[in-house]
Amino acid sequence: MEKQSYMRGVVRSPMFSLLILFAALVIYFSAASKGLFLKPKNLVNILNAMAISALLTQGVSFLMISGKLDLSTGANGTLCGMLLAFLLQHGTPVVIALPVSLALGGVIGLFNSVLVNEINFQPFIATLASTSVFTGFVYVLANKKAIDIKNPVVLWLGKGMIINYIPVSAVMALLLMVVVGVILHKTKFGRQIYLVGGNAKAAMLSGINPKKLSYKLFAICGVFSSLAGITLAARLQSGTIAGVTNARFQGITAAVLGGISFGGGSGGMGGAFVGLLVLSGFNNGMTVVGLNPYWQTVASGLLLLFALALDVFRTRRNAKA
Repeated sequence: MEKQSYMRGVVRSPMFSLLILFAALVIYFSAASKGLFLKPKNLVNILNAMAISALLTQGVSFLMISGKLDLSTGANGTLCGMLLAFLLQHGTPVVIALPVSLALGGVIGLFNSVLVNEINFQPFIATLASTSVFTGFVYVLANKKAIDIKNPVVLWLGKGMIINYIPVSAVMALLLMVVVGVILHKTKFGRQIYLVGGNAKAAMLSGINPKKLSYKLFAICGVFSSLAGITLAARLQSGTIAGVTNARFQGITAAVLGGISFGGGSGGMGGAFVGLLVLSGFNNGMTVVGLNPYWQTVASGLLLLFALALDVFRTRRNAKA
């Protein structure tokens, strides 16, 4: 009886459903591309795409589990990547330029948290508005053109390979995902995040300061966004105006697909990782089979709608339970 109950729980879990979906995507795209989808070179492309999405997912997951959201991750990462390129172009040593660019991401996160916690803007509105501000700074730094990056240390971060097949950026992102998973599930800080996301008032009664925690989480999300933007800039060998702006919803989509609810208090890095596999495999598969880029945008939007509908379904099911 206990075994049947356990198996029923496994089958009903979001991760199981995602694994089935991922397997179906692999089978379909492999057949549609005549095996090209599973070629080593294409698998490297999937890992490369996953690295950027994984960094954005980890940052936004911290906030989503606590019941908050940041829509400025794309603009944040793009600005930090552009700042790194700008500083290097003007002779700033990499040991200074890299930490400063990462720190800017944290400062942007703190700026968003001030809007949310002190001025009482809704996170959605606050971070959507700040997106325009940070995008404007990108244009100011760029001065209508991309800025080349030639520093070998930075380029290794974005383009380096281990054993000629495994991207350094993917290894970094996945190792960080393991660390984030441990923090969320094995530390006092992680338990506080789940408590605040599940019931902020109850968390306050237990001695947790939700506002103070929010500041930390917005800053952490900002640093992860910065790292994503810097990694992409290193891969492209330049700070670009587009940067990771178009990838801002990828982190949210992967998180929601993986079981992290907008309502807060649930989900983790295991599900988020499977969500990333589905998202990256789906996006890559559309390219491999030669789908028109405009239809790819439509399909990506439909995947986001699917993730949102899945979140609503889970929330209603949990409420009934």
